Amino acid sequence: MQLFSSSSMEETTKSAAAAAARRRRKRLLRPPPLSRRCFRWSALLLLFLPTLLIYGSPHGSDLFRPVLRAFRIKPLLSVKTSVVTSPNSRSWVPELSVEDRVLFPDHVLLMVPNGVFSNSHLQLLDCVYHKEFGNGSAQIWELGGLFALPVISVDFYDEFRSIVRCPLPPMNFSAIVELRNRTKLGEGGGGEFGDGLVIVDNKRVHSWERMVYNALIDREFAVVFVKGLNRRPGRVSDPALFSCHFNWVDVGRNSNKYNKYVSAATMAVTAAQEVVRCGLPSRLRNRPSEAHGIRVAVSYSPRRQGVFGSRVRRRAVASVSPLPSVARLLSLKGEEEWVDKFELCACTMVWNQAAFLREWIAYHAWLGVERWFIYDNNSNDETVGVIEELQRENYNVSRHVWPWIKTQEAGFSHCALRARSECKWMAFMDVDEFFYFKYPIVRQRKTVIVKYPDRLALRSLVLNYSSSPMTIGEIRTVCHSFGPSGLSSAPPRGVTVGYTCRLQRPERHKSIVRLDALHKNLLNLVHHFQLRPGFKYLNLPQSIAVINHYKYQVWEVFRAKFFRRVATYVADWQESQNEGSNDRVPGLGTEAIEPPNWARQFCEVQDTGLRDFISATLVDQGSGLLPWEKHWH
Repeated sequence: MQLFSSSSMEETTKSAAAAAARRRRKRLLRPPPLSRRCFRWSALLLLFLPTLLIYGSPHGSDLFRPVLRAFRIKPLLSVKTSVVTSPNSRSWVPELSVEDRVLFPDHVLLMVPNGVFSNSHLQLLDCVYHKEFGNGSAQIWELGGLFALPVISVDFYDEFRSIVRCPLPPMNFSAIVELRNRTKLGEGGGGEFGDGLVIVDNKRVHSWERMVYNALIDREFAVVFVKGLNRRPGRVSDPALFSCHFNWVDVGRNSNKYNKYVSAATMAVTAAQEVVRCGLPSRLRNRPSEAHGIRVAVSYSPRRQGVFGSRVRRRAVASVSPLPSVARLLSLKGEEEWVDKFELCACTMVWNQAAFLREWIAYHAWLGVERWFIYDNNSNDETVGVIEELQRENYNVSRHVWPWIKTQEAGFSHCALRARSECKWMAFMDVDEFFYFKYPIVRQRKTVIVKYPDRLALRSLVLNYSSSPMTIGEIRTVCHSFGPSGLSSAPPRGVTVGYTCRLQRPERHKSIVRLDALHKNLLNLVHHFQLRPGFKYLNLPQSIAVINHYKYQVWEVFRAKFFRRVATYVADWQESQNEGSNDRVPGLGTEAIEPPNWARQFCEVQDTGLRDFISATLVDQGSGLLPWEKHWH
C-alpha cells in the first residue's frame, strides 16, 4: 500500500534540504567554542613562531641597544626550560634559571636561584654567548652562533640566590649570557657545543651604571642601596624625591584561594649617597616575616611635590617607574638575640688581599679586636681559603660576598647595620692599615726606658670612651703613609716589619665608630661616618696612637691595586680625573708603568717603631716566628 505520493515526498525532501541549509548557516555565523578558538590561534602561533622577532629592553643605558631576538619555539611555550644532560654525562644536573644579569666593566654577573646547584656543580658550567650581526639597533641573534667560556667563579650570595661570574662577551656577541653544562671546548677556551643542557629564563641585562642592588630590613624600615643616584661624596638628598616600591605575594588563610600579587609604595625618610631609607608598607610592618625575601626597587622624581599622605601624592608615587632592581629585602638579626655584645669589631672590604689578611687579623686580635667582617669584592685569589683557615683557628671571622664594584661607602653602611646587633664599636679599616700605639720613652740620665702597650690596648681604649660621660660616638686616628722602603720584592715576614720609611705629614684618618651613635642615613666617606644629634667625634692625639698605612708597597704589589679602586667617589688611576688629588699617587700618571726609582720614593722619615714593638712583643720565644708566620712553616 502506498503511504506517500510522489509530490508529497518531493515537498518533504525540499523542506529537509532547507532546514539543513539553515543549520549550516547558523553554524557558520555562531562563534566556535573557546577551546576550538584557542586551538586555532595556537595553530597559527606555532606556524609563525619560528620567525617571530621580539625586541630586548635597553633599560635606559647606552650599553644596551635594542636587540632583535629570534627565539625557538620551546623557550616561548614553557615558563622555564628544563635542564637536560647529554647522553654521555655521568652526573645528573637539576633545573636552573637565570634570574638577573648585571653587566660590569670587566665581567657579567648572573644571579641564579639557591638550593639547586652546589658550588661544585656550578664550577662545571660554561658561559654561553650568542652571536649578533647587523648594524645599529637592528641586531639579530644567530640561532646557531654560540661561543662558550668557563665561568670565572661562583659564590653563594644570600639564602635565595647564588652568583655566577662570566667573562665579558667577545666582540659581536650579546651580553645576554646563558649557562650550559660543559661538554666540549675548543682550543683557547672557546668552542662550539654538542648535546648539552640549556639553562635559560628571562633576557634581562641590567646596567651597573644605574640600578638597585641590595636591601635590608631595619625594624619598620627598608634600607635600599642604589647605584647612580648621587655622583658626589657626602651628599644628602631631599627624601621627598625618592620612593620605594615593594612587590610580594600576599598569602591568605586559604593559600590555594586567596594568594594574590601585591604592590605598594612608600616615601623615603632619608637619602644619602647610595642609601635610601623608606618605611615598610603597613601590611609588611604588621607581618614583618613576610617582608623577608620580597623584591624592592626605588624611583626618583625630581618634580614630585606636596605631602605624601595626600591622595594626590599616592597616585604620583604609584605612577613613577622604579629603577631596575635585583634587590631582595633581607632581615637583620634582632638585637635582643645578643645579650653580651662584642666591645670591638672590625670591618673591611677586600679585593685580592689574601696575602695580607692573616697578618692584619692576628695583629689586631692581639690589640683586642674580637670579631671581623670581611666584605669580599670579587676576589679571585686565596681569600676564601685564608678566611676558612682563620675560622678553624678560632678567629671570629666571617666573609660576606659583596659583588658590587666601587661601593665601599655603601658596603660600610651595610656592615654597620649588619653588625649592630653583635658589636658596640666598629673599626672601619683596610687590610694595609695597622693601629699603632706610640710607646713613651723615658730618659733617666743615660738610661732609656721603653714601655710598650699592653695586650688588648685598643679594646681598653674604646671601653674608656664607652664609660665616659662624654658622648663620644667616633674616634678618629690619623694615618701615616709608608713607602717601599728601598725594597724590590714583598717583605717575607709581613708589612709591619718590612716597611720602615714613610712620608712626614699624615694623610687622611680612619675611624672607630660606636654603632648606636650613627645617623639613620648611614652617610660615610669611608674615613668617617655622620653621627646622630647628641654625639660627637674625638681626634685621637698622635702622641697616643696613629695608623701605619702601608699604602705604597713594592711595585709588584702596588700594580695589582692600580687596576681597581673600591671607593665609590674616588677616580680610578686609569682615568684622567682629579690628578692633583691626595687620592692619586704623585708622578704615577694613568698607566701601570713603574716610575723611576719607585723603591726609594715616599721615604722622608725612618720609622721603625711598629717593627720594634712587634719584634719585642709578638715573636714566639721558642720558634722565633711571628703569629702570622706560624701557618707558613
